[in-house]
Amino acid sequence: MSEQLFSLHSWPRAIVHIDGDAFFTSCEEAIHPELKGKPLITGGERGIVACASYAAKKIGVARGVPLHEARKICPGLIILPSDYETYSLFSRRIFSIMRRYTPDVEEYSIDEAFADITGMRRALHSSYEEIALRMKQDIERELGITVSVGLSITKVLAKVASKYQKPAGMTVIKGREIPNYLRTLPVEKIWGIGNATTNYLAKMGIRYALEFAQLPEKTVLRKFTKPGVEIWQELRGRSVYPVSAAEKSSYASISKTKTFAPPTNNAEYLFAQLMRNMESACIKARRYNLAPHKIVVFLKKNNFDTLGGEAMLSRPCACPLEFSGIVRNLFNACFRSKEIYRATGVILLDLQPDTSTQYSLFDDPPQAEKIKELYAAADELGKKFGKHTLYLGASHPIEQWGKGRRGAPTTREQTRFKGETRRRHLGLPLLHIKTEN
Repeated sequence: MSEQLFSLHSWPRAIVHIDGDAFFTSCEEAIHPELKGKPLITGGERGIVACASYAAKKIGVARGVPLHEARKICPGLIILPSDYETYSLFSRRIFSIMRRYTPDVEEYSIDEAFADITGMRRALHSSYEEIALRMKQDIERELGITVSVGLSITKVLAKVASKYQKPAGMTVIKGREIPNYLRTLPVEKIWGIGNATTNYLAKMGIRYALEFAQLPEKTVLRKFTKPGVEIWQELRGRSVYPVSAAEKSSYASISKTKTFAPPTNNAEYLFAQLMRNMESACIKARRYNLAPHKIVVFLKKNNFDTLGGEAMLSRPCACPLEFSGIVRNLFNACFRSKEIYRATGVILLDLQPDTSTQYSLFDDPPQAEKIKELYAAADELGKKFGKHTLYLGASHPIEQWGKGRRGAPTTREQTRFKGETRRRHLGLPLLHIKTEN
């Protein structure tokens, strides 16, 4: 690679990154206009702040803060349960608006996406800056929320740009202007650089993105692994992370957690929540034809300390009925009857393609095949009537004693249209509009 820094051309590629501003609370404000500008948080069902509006952030309320601390910081704080069903509808609308301008849209998270608009200037009769601005304006006008937009020549630089003027800002980083934006950007703010790499760079005397980008290629190849080298290349203007429009179909791990209220030490109820976590994680794994070879379970105490354990399965398996006994043993090993617990969770690891023909000497192939057929039927029922329509008996206490929801249900959850059930709602948001008599 040439040691010439950065790009000699303004637009060898054109990548847009759109990032929702305080997305969950912005959705709530769009649905409930009377809440606009007020200190507002979501996460009432979790006991911690999931998202804080900018009005709440100004007062000092931050994400992840326990609710009792948030109330102390802001006595007048408005606390809402998270309405993920409605947020996902807003998310889909954002992505559909972006696809009006290019089919190359990568959904990165519920409120973030990349779009490759390279070559679209002639088709849309607009400059790249105008295309990105029109995306932003369409989203804000049609959905009633604000987004921050970054436009640059690589994905890493586009993400840097979208964070530059939050909220509701738009930043354009052309190839020749890259050094201006990297000069004062701390390395820990670069997408893909975590604490370990930040500390490693600090030992090299590097604290800002420009210093990292100016390292010689030989030094980077010698001192960094592949992810570090790729980030270095992207910062220099070389696009190595393509925008992938394909739906995500593989996972390194799958995790599911559940926070409930009030906290409890009821072993039967905790195990039921843990098995429901496992069912949810395995449903997702089966959807992508994956199966874990290793499982982790954990219990989170009321003081947020965590107890847990892990186990290897005899073969990759995504049918929890087969290994519920292993989950029970892990639960018994970490459960302490004198402790109070507020959450349960599971993690599926070492995910591999699900094959029903690989058995160990200790497996019962006919029984395993029957269980696999049972879960295939359960998944079909789930598609028609909602997840967990058919569930393990071990999780039945949840149906008896409740889900342990913290706070009031969302407005959408309290509203049921014709044809809807408690578990299955139509893809319709519920909007509140004031009208004059």
